[in-house]
Amino acid sequence: MAGRTYDQWQVGDRIAHDIRRTVTETDNLLFSTMTHNPQPLHLDAEAARASEFGQILVNGTFTFALMVGLSVGDTTLGTLVANLGYDKLVHPKPVFLGDTLRAETEVVGLRDSRSRPDAGIVTFRHQLFNQRDELVCDCLRTALLRRGAA
Repeated sequence: MAGRTYDQWQVGDRIAHDIRRTVTETDNLLFSTMTHNPQPLHLDAEAARASEFGQILVNGTFTFALMVGLSVGDTTLGTLVANLGYDKLVHPKPVFLGDTLRAETEVVGLRDSRSRPDAGIVTFRHQLFNQRDELVCDCLRTALLRRGAA
């Protein structure tokens, strides 16, 4: 089990996740079409070239999902009961095809579950950075995690 149980976290814990990912045209195309998102900025090179970005913009929901995915192995793999919510999601900078992204996580909150004595609630702050160390995505993720064996 790679993830940590509720009892293994402390507020202030930080992780720089080792896995990085270069975003490809295929990633963006498949994600956009699988989620029925016809936004020309994601799919139409000519429309994107005519935009203020001058090139295809990577789908923001893909960017968000990748950020969370890059964190799972170090945070909740095998210990997650349920994701309870995502808050304060922002995309301060755009992501473009060919950008290489890396994630960092900080624990910003811990509390016992009132309804499940065998679990606790962890609030993670996930951040995603491009190859220029620019913040491209940021959010809070609240997760219900199993407690460790007593």
